[in-house]
Amino acid sequence: MKRARRSAEKAGVSLSEWEGEFLDSVSERVKTHGRAFGDPELGAPGQALSSMQGRKLKEITAKANGEEPKRRWGRKAPPPKADD
Repeated sequence: MKRARRSAEKAGVSLSEWEGEFLDSVSERVKTHGRAFGDPELGAPGQALSSMQGRKLKEITAKANGEEPKRRWGRKAPPPKADD
């Protein structure tokens, strides 16, 4: 989480207010409780982040590295067919 924030700052990428709060709150919960989620069904045993928290952290890291966000749902619409 610290690495994602530092990468964003170094690259000059501004994180949204929500992303900054997310990184702060997750970091604090990991320091205090050893993991950032309460329901053991949300993440694997021994993991600090739930699967959704891990996904969001990857998105923030990708944003910090200047990568385009990946589509999560569905496919792109096929190109229109040319009339013959």
